[in-house]
Amino acid sequence: MSSPETTDDEDVVDILVADHRAVEVLFLELETRQGTPEYRRQLVDVVIAELVRHAEAEEAYVYPTARQVLPDGDQIAEHEIVEHADAERTMKELESIDPSDPRFDELLAHLTSTIRHHVRDEENELFPRLRAATAGEELVELAAKVTAFKQIAPTRPHPGAPDHPPANKLLAPGTGMIDRLRDALSDRPTTMGELREQQQR
Repeated sequence: MSSPETTDDEDVVDILVADHRAVEVLFLELETRQGTPEYRRQLVDVVIAELVRHAEAEEAYVYPTARQVLPDGDQIAEHEIVEHADAERTMKELESIDPSDPRFDELLAHLTSTIRHHVRDEENELFPRLRAATAGEELVELAAKVTAFKQIAPTRPHPGAPDHPPANKLLAPGTGMIDRLRDALSDRPTTMGELREQQQR
C-alpha cells in the first residue's frame, strides 16, 4: 500500500483501490484473531498508518478535485471527510488500547465496518464519477501527487488536524516527520514490509 512509485499508466483511482485492497487483507487477517497479542497490535499499527496516509492524500488532492469537477463535489467531499474523521477518532482510541482488552476488538470491529462502508461509497460512487469527469492525464498526475504525498504524510491519527487545503498540505509534512521519528524510536511498524522484517529478527 505504501509503494514509493507508480507505473506510467496507473491513475489515482488505481492507486486508491490498491490501497483499499491492501487494508482489506489486513482486516481479514485481524478478524481471524490468530497470532500473539503483540502481533495483532503490530498489525493494527500498520492498518492505522496505512489508513492515515491514504486519508491524508485523499483530503489533500482527491477531494479538492472532486469539488472542481463534480456538480455536487462539495457535498461528496464533505461526506467523505466526515467518514474519515469518524475513522480517525476510532484509530486514536485503538492506538492506545492493549489487544487483550475487550475494547480492542470492539473498536477494531467499528473501524473495519466504517472503512468498508467508506470504500463501498468511494468505489461505487465517487471513483467512477471522478474518472468520467476528469481527463486521463490529470488522473495520472494525481496518482503521482498522491503517491508522493503518502511518503511524507502522518502515520498516526491526529483528529484535530486540518482536513482541508491549504492547511492540511502545509502541516502534514511536519506532522508526518514527527510521526516517523516516533515510529522509529518505538520500533512501530507502519508497513507490512517493516512488520515482516521485525518478525524475522
